[in-house]
Amino acid sequence: MKAPVPANEQERVGALRASGIVDTAPERSYDQLAELAASICGTPIAIVSLIDSDRQWFKSKVGLAVTETSRDIAFCAHAIVHGDLLVVPDAATDQRFADNPLVTSDPHIRFYAGAPLVTPEGHALGTLCVLDHVPRQLSEQQLEALRVLSSQAVAQIELRKTKAELRMAETSTDSVMEALRASEEFKGRLLACSRDCIKVLDLDGRLVYMNEGGMQSLEICDLAPVLNSPWIDFWGGEDREAARAAVETARRGEIGRFTGYFETRINRQPRWWDVVVSPIRDSAGKPERILALSRDVTAQKLSETALRDAIEFNKAIIQDAGEGIVVYDREFRYKVFNPYMERLTGKRAEEVLGKVAVEVFPRLRTSGIEALLQRAVSGEVVKISDVLVPKHSAQGQDVWESCTVAPQYEANGNIIGVIGLVFDVTDRHLTEETFRAIVVGTASSTGTDFFPSLVKHMAAALRVRYAFITSCDDAKHAKALAFWKGDCFGETFEFDVEGTPCQKVVQGEICHYRDELTQLFPLDIPLAELGCRSYLGVPMLDQSGRVIGHIAIIDDKPMERDERAIDLVKIFAARAAAELKRQRAETELHAALQQVQELQKKLEAENVYLQEEIRKEHNFEEIVGNTKGLLDVLRKVETVAPTDSTVLILGETGCGKELIARAIHNRSKRKHRPLVKVNCGAIPTGLVESELFGHMKGAFTGALERRTGRFELADGGSLFLDEVSELPLDTQVKLLRVLQEHEFEPLGSSRTIEVNVRIIAASNRDLEKAVQEGRFRADLFYRVNVLPVTLPPLRERSADIPLLASFFVERFSRQFGKQITGMSQDTMDALSRYSWPGNIRELQNVIERAVVLCSGSILRLGNDLLPITSEASVEHIFGESTSLAAENSSSSLENVERSHILQVLQETRGVIEGPRGAARILNLHPNTLRSRMKKLGIERSSATA
Repeated sequence: MKAPVPANEQERVGALRASGIVDTAPERSYDQLAELAASICGTPIAIVSLIDSDRQWFKSKVGLAVTETSRDIAFCAHAIVHGDLLVVPDAATDQRFADNPLVTSDPHIRFYAGAPLVTPEGHALGTLCVLDHVPRQLSEQQLEALRVLSSQAVAQIELRKTKAELRMAETSTDSVMEALRASEEFKGRLLACSRDCIKVLDLDGRLVYMNEGGMQSLEICDLAPVLNSPWIDFWGGEDREAARAAVETARRGEIGRFTGYFETRINRQPRWWDVVVSPIRDSAGKPERILALSRDVTAQKLSETALRDAIEFNKAIIQDAGEGIVVYDREFRYKVFNPYMERLTGKRAEEVLGKVAVEVFPRLRTSGIEALLQRAVSGEVVKISDVLVPKHSAQGQDVWESCTVAPQYEANGNIIGVIGLVFDVTDRHLTEETFRAIVVGTASSTGTDFFPSLVKHMAAALRVRYAFITSCDDAKHAKALAFWKGDCFGETFEFDVEGTPCQKVVQGEICHYRDELTQLFPLDIPLAELGCRSYLGVPMLDQSGRVIGHIAIIDDKPMERDERAIDLVKIFAARAAAELKRQRAETELHAALQQVQELQKKLEAENVYLQEEIRKEHNFEEIVGNTKGLLDVLRKVETVAPTDSTVLILGETGCGKELIARAIHNRSKRKHRPLVKVNCGAIPTGLVESELFGHMKGAFTGALERRTGRFELADGGSLFLDEVSELPLDTQVKLLRVLQEHEFEPLGSSRTIEVNVRIIAASNRDLEKAVQEGRFRADLFYRVNVLPVTLPPLRERSADIPLLASFFVERFSRQFGKQITGMSQDTMDALSRYSWPGNIRELQNVIERAVVLCSGSILRLGNDLLPITSEASVEHIFGESTSLAAENSSSSLENVERSHILQVLQETRGVIEGPRGAARILNLHPNTLRSRMKKLGIERSSATA
């Protein structure tokens, strides 16, 4: 898939070329940005990429060998049109990148996050991106850091561009000045053509002269309106006062200078000018006029502003960063110590700047941090995930830190110090230790041992006295599954949740009570008996979000709210809910399996083996059946197949005419050549001849290339003309010629093509009647009616319906991955009684729909699956099974029960609950009645039929 293209692609590529950065040598400043991005985001790959018109070029890269890729496969080509960060958590599941060679082959990219490099003019030149070989996500702090680093990369690109322009401007100015000094005779001409704005004022500051170059720079077309006007009035605000002071200085014979802002007259373009005001002296050395020379320093001004903004931006990054940023010199003296580090260590920057790190924090040596700094000052980028620094926090507690240290280079490439990034991962480490303790403690526990093991290890890990797990489905009554009472397991108990701290929890809320639990719930006597003071409860939810129980931890001392602890309990509440559901499902499964084993002995089922043997014995090219009419057709197929004579297959729609045609072809001498099929009724009238005989390029409007017709494709084989009666009369004439002469001309061609094709025609219409009505040519009818084969409809093959049904059940069971071993006798009888106006095709569709909807191993066909519209037909097909059950009621107690329930359901019109429902009449609970109906295979629809 081609990469998207921004709307301003031409301007964007022009801006990229103008930056002069493409195909330049590596630069340390960009490498540091890539390394810092990889470090902050914790990825093995980071790239500063630039998107050219047809490629993606890497200015800097970490963890990647190639220097450029095609733009069509570049993730960054999508990022530059995204506007903000583009994050692809898993490229293998993202339809935009799933087939990307960077994903499917080396380097096997799975994760991507890229921030576009957007210039002040709004051009996205490329991205600063991080990539990984595994799916993942970035934190908000990491995403924000990526945005900040991308802005820094843009600032460097803009600074590079500004410096280049400044050098060009300085070179141009130096050349002009050198030419002025070398050729005094051209002084006047150079003054007129100079791009500097040169003005001559009288001693009162009125304008008397301006050179042509200055007029062009200021976009002044006519100087006359401004001559003799005060030059000071050209300026505004503080610049006007500066101009006035400069003129006064020149009057005194001195030189005045200031930098002012003045827009061009026509296009109002902003310009900054370096203005030098000096006296022009007479022969006596006294000022007689004033020279004001203004030079455009807009580029320098913008460069200074950009540099100042970059410095302020870097300062803001350091000050507001969500991680510690530390900069050391080569002796490991602190140069930068940002506020994050101040909060972490309790030391103010003023206390540590200029001091050696290990002298301020001696434990940096024993914890291995000093060794990391030694490796970094040697030129190595070092990252360590977790390192323990004892008593390093502001409160004197141990701190777990994730550190990345890298060498700091000056412009000539010499290492001048070390840059360090520090993350406080103490909370994560403690959470992982707590989580690991609970997981390890419960890993070997399964079944009924799981819940006791969980409450015991959870109480120990969270340092609380009590913990218990309950099962609760009605939000009113809870049953304890396990209870840890501080030093041993307590007996399980049941209780009403009203008036207890668990009441809101079983309603779906997370509840935390810091202290005074017994005062909050005075009616809960066991709380006072156990000396409980604080409580945390988390609901256990099933997949649908329904509360099925809860986990509670209780302590005999105050419990501060700890989000880490709450998240941990939530994790194990989900695990406990899953285990509870599994245990319940296992119990239900055992009951269901026992019921199935009983039903297997009692339910009526067909002899699957016998049906399979019958299918194998009579299957003729997927033609299933053994009735006399079908066997006569098959014997005729065996007779006509070896010949090359034309065969006409007649029969209603859905009878299997195409299967007969394929059987004739496969038993002929042409079986190694193709059987080409044409549905004459499905081809538009204007395209029939082109489809059958082909056409040449340009034969008609839209014929852009030569097309081979079906007759030519079938040369040496067989051509099956389905629905031959639908051919237009003019096409019938050409078809007749092919049958007689075995040759034809494609449309638009005068060349005759000879073919050797056997024709097998088929129709569901009465062709003799069509001949009489003039819709089918008589001579063509006689040509195709050489060997007629008439297929009987399915209603005349009712004995084949069980075989066909079994064949389709087996096919669709295998196709849909279901284990269906047979069909009930009721279903088979219903299929045999139906008239099947759509013949075998209709039967196939009904069986397919039934297999899809079947949930057991025996296929049962509901009356809603047959396309019957009259109630009488329904009663005729399905009603007999009910009466049959009543007649055989003496066969078993189960049949008597089934018959009795059916009779009551018919009397109540299928109503189960209520004062007049079947459950009240049978003196059963409604759920019990539904379970009994399910066991006996009774459906309300069949009971009310």
